[in-house]
Amino acid sequence: MGRIHTSAVLLSLLGLVSAGCPFADPSVLQARQDGPIDSPVTNAMVDDSTGFFTDDVGGQIQEQDSLRAGERGPTLLEDFIFRQKITHFDHERVPERAVHARGAGAHGTFTSYGDWSNLTAASFLNTAGKETPVFVRFSTVAGSRGSADTARDVHGFATRFYTDEGNFDIVGNNIPVFFIQDAIRFPDLIHAVKPRPDNEIPQAATAHDSAWDFFSSQPSALHTLFWAMAGFGIPRSFRHMDGFGVHTYRLVTDDGTSKLVKWHWKTKQGRASLYWEEAQVLAGKNADAHRQDLFDAIASGNGPEWELAVQVVDEDKVLAFGFDLFDPTKIIPEELAPLQKLGVMKLHTNPTNYFAETEQIMFQPGHIVRGVDFTEDPLLQGRIFSYLDTQLNRHGGPNFEQIPINRPVVPIHNNNRDGAAQNLVHKNIIHYTPNTLNGGYPQQASQSSGRGYFNAPSRSVTGGLVRGLPSSFDDHWSQVRLFYNSLTAPEQQFLVNAIRFETSHLQSAAVKQNVLTQLNRVSNDIAARVATALGLEAPAPDDTYYHDNVTAGISITNETLPTVATLTVGILATTTTTKNATNGTSALSQAAALKERLAAQGLVPTVVAETLADGVDKTYSAADATDFDAVVVTSGADSAGLFALAAGGLSPLYPPLRPLQIASAAFVFGKPVAYFGGARPSDPLVAGGLDPQANGVYTSADLETVTAGLVDGLKTFKFTGRYPLDA
Repeated sequence: MGRIHTSAVLLSLLGLVSAGCPFADPSVLQARQDGPIDSPVTNAMVDDSTGFFTDDVGGQIQEQDSLRAGERGPTLLEDFIFRQKITHFDHERVPERAVHARGAGAHGTFTSYGDWSNLTAASFLNTAGKETPVFVRFSTVAGSRGSADTARDVHGFATRFYTDEGNFDIVGNNIPVFFIQDAIRFPDLIHAVKPRPDNEIPQAATAHDSAWDFFSSQPSALHTLFWAMAGFGIPRSFRHMDGFGVHTYRLVTDDGTSKLVKWHWKTKQGRASLYWEEAQVLAGKNADAHRQDLFDAIASGNGPEWELAVQVVDEDKVLAFGFDLFDPTKIIPEELAPLQKLGVMKLHTNPTNYFAETEQIMFQPGHIVRGVDFTEDPLLQGRIFSYLDTQLNRHGGPNFEQIPINRPVVPIHNNNRDGAAQNLVHKNIIHYTPNTLNGGYPQQASQSSGRGYFNAPSRSVTGGLVRGLPSSFDDHWSQVRLFYNSLTAPEQQFLVNAIRFETSHLQSAAVKQNVLTQLNRVSNDIAARVATALGLEAPAPDDTYYHDNVTAGISITNETLPTVATLTVGILATTTTTKNATNGTSALSQAAALKERLAAQGLVPTVVAETLADGVDKTYSAADATDFDAVVVTSGADSAGLFALAAGGLSPLYPPLRPLQIASAAFVFGKPVAYFGGARPSDPLVAGGLDPQANGVYTSADLETVTAGLVDGLKTFKFTGRYPLDA
């Protein structure tokens, strides 16, 4: 206490302590602020309602086109505007992928069909029967890791070849074109389709204003949009979709001769898609449907296969077909460049650890090998930079290539050193080039020495610096119409219905009108049909780009599946002891016979009943029509009253009318359905779709007849005649 008193006295003597309260002087008082007090973020708020684009340090810029050497030349590294924009975008989300966050992967083997050294110097294609390990990652694009597999979306199809001359990645999609023509616009695309930044809604969906505002303001997006609105946006599984490299690449022979090529992966399972209502239900019932399907197929020994094919075009024909082959929003119709099959890929091994393998694999278009070269496609040019940058962001350093799933199968020799998460122990202390102290090693590899990588000698660049796209990229509508013309009438209806669904969620009248304007440039019929659903007036035809051309390889439903192996069949039975009135056989006995016979056909049958009794695989409470590719009703279950609309169809063991709901929904979703063991289904089943006269409905007491009908129906997969068409 004495010390405190002494200190106070000293401070008082020094004039540092006053007995008067400073707030007693009215002149120093400030009036209390009325209204809310600014939050700490107030001064950080950005208002973009006016003004010009600037870079991050305030310089006014134009940022919709990359800087390139000549109108159709490569993108330049000096383009600081592109690098700043794409780098910022690449680093927006940590550590989840900014796009393609949700995915599934598997190991496999690629086998070359022949010696293709007349086409490319790539070693994995230089010998018939040569095998190369691969890892493939399938994904959706827009959704987060927690989103559903069956969201309508472009699907990623990225393949890594672990070749004997280094890793080669084809980083593509299940749709052969993309929304934009220049990588500098990629952040805009993803910002538009991602959830709103204020409420994080909606997830993994484009049925909102910002997405369609972008689509209708950026007409290059229309081609990919149409593919996604058709069945390609909701495939039955990863196994039942094709893959594409999207861009035009070059293949280069050892002597430097080059050709332009498009990469294709053609599924050997056949292409199949879901019905939109089915996809939505499945998203809620089993958000992991596609991942589970791939894992289960491989685990059962039925790993999927794809054939690798290329379309080959001479370099001097880059502009010969009426469009620019360097435009990533264009396909090459197969009539102009037939597919040439190079080999087959089979996936045979599931990951041991999802994170270590599927999540940590880091693909790049820049992973390229001798015999393959880039083109001046401005989207590809930007991806070469962007994918490396985003992997640096996800991993936190440059050593992500040392993660086991990313390592090549050949030795590494370079002077890259240290950095975060360095896993290698470098013995060479002379880590610079040129040197004499290490004998000049590692040596430089070239076209003629060491089988080094080299660019196509024919590549050249002319012209002044240009920030803009070439005029040969300007037609955004002709190929969209070509795609639409090449669909069957039911597929066209599905596409129109999908656009109706999406645009009916829009709030902005201006965006709706812009959508109709763009659709009308493709087809007045499409625009009018969508306008009707939106309650808007149909526009007058804008026929500049109208034509009646079609191309092969587009329609899904006009083909049958080459195999039904691993497709699923639900067998609806009951555990009650009621005997079938026709032959006295119980439903479980019928189900057991069906299960054995269907399994012999390579199908995956599941017996469904009220409880998990012997011979039952799934309960009605856990089952849904979306679990199966086909559904069979046993007459024993029907005789027991399981499908009755009255009290007989109700049970505390499952939601009301669930058995009837499964049978009816299977019919509505276009699936093959069958009735086994009796002459005719009960009236509720007939009303629900099991009409023996309907297409794709098989009714018989004979086991072989029902089995044959189901197999044939599954090859058709979807009976599209059940869906109503616009008049």
